Amino acid sequence: MKKFLYGIDFGTTNSALSIFDEEKKEILTTILIPSLIYFPFSHKSEGSLNYVVGEKAISAYLSDGMEGRFIKSVKQILSKSSFTETRIQNKRYTASDLVAIILKELKSRADEFIGQDCQKAIIGRPVFFDDDNTHKDTLAQNRLSKAAELAGFKNVRFQFEPIGAAFAYEKTLQQQEKVLVADLGGGTTDFTYLVLDPEKAGSVFRKNDLMATGGIYIGGDSFDSAFMWEKGTPYFGKNTEYEATPGKILTVPKSLFANIFTWDKMNFFNGNRIKKDIEDYYYFSGKDAKFKNLITLIDNNLGYSVFQSIEKTKIGLSDREVSRFSYSNMEIEIEEEITIVQYEAIIDKDIQKISSYLDDFMLKNNIKPEEIDSLFITGGTSMVRAIQHLFKSRFPLIKVNSGDNFTSVSKGLAYSGYLFEMHD
Repeated sequence: MKKFLYGIDFGTTNSALSIFDEEKKEILTTILIPSLIYFPFSHKSEGSLNYVVGEKAISAYLSDGMEGRFIKSVKQILSKSSFTETRIQNKRYTASDLVAIILKELKSRADEFIGQDCQKAIIGRPVFFDDDNTHKDTLAQNRLSKAAELAGFKNVRFQFEPIGAAFAYEKTLQQQEKVLVADLGGGTTDFTYLVLDPEKAGSVFRKNDLMATGGIYIGGDSFDSAFMWEKGTPYFGKNTEYEATPGKILTVPKSLFANIFTWDKMNFFNGNRIKKDIEDYYYFSGKDAKFKNLITLIDNNLGYSVFQSIEKTKIGLSDREVSRFSYSNMEIEIEEEITIVQYEAIIDKDIQKISSYLDDFMLKNNIKPEEIDSLFITGGTSMVRAIQHLFKSRFPLIKVNSGDNFTSVSKGLAYSGYLFEMHD
């Protein structure tokens, strides 16, 4: 039987699996799917799966009229101790159960490709799942380990995602370089500073080549949340006024919108809990049309489709000066022109946090810009213009390289087989 190893990048937005042939020492193919799960509103037959994963989840969700439960950004809940379980179709799902569904889908597709059951994998993880919080980080790591076990992996090692990205970049080098790697995903931004050498690729002893790692819990989802708060929530009644008592006009509490401006909260939003409050505000606002949009959004599980529109706006601004925030569904009508200047003002706080963290990271680890030979930037969020500008302005004399923004990490993880040869 042939020997294979899977490199798995379980991501907030997309997940990838690279199949590594351990005998030929090469990657055969890489499978990429959106990190999405859809549970149909009604489960029809006993023996069949009661969910749809990946790209098929989107079409199934839309064809079902956006009923059922649509789950995105599962990775974000791994570190949340407040999340213990959610009930879907009268069944209990823990964080590990949900992650395992995506890992199982990747494994199934890969196993079909190689024609055997591969139980050996190197799975990527961010440097910090939730900033520098040891308790949350341990919780997330344990949940991810359990998910891998549930998905059918018996022989697993974990590798920091930016190190995976670095090893993918190492394959393109002709000589030794000191490289600063930035992996900008949907949930986190991770940095690694290390020595890469094409002659050492695959070597067991890489510990001394790794000089610094760090990360911050900000990524593309943070940008989308900031956009939703500034530009989205006004269409759902954030500035609605109501008459609490005759003659006393107040604005509805901003706290009502805390569960709709971040996707991980909207994922598990319990509309019934605050439904009466929302209906009361709607009534006392004189049945304000925009506030009615909030009720429609919650009752019809429209969160994903709204965030899809936000994503399109963001992508449009990666190479244009103007994009449109456009959404039309169930009498919710949004049509607004967004300029790159407006967008960058919205995400500026998050960009500044990444910038400040990078300063601290370099200072703490005594990294001098003049000692860096090259930069390697990867991850879907690396395409945001403000991010590109951040690195080019910070390191004007250093070449900025990039690989495949969605598969670099999984390929590098697949090249990390040396982890199985190291002694604990």
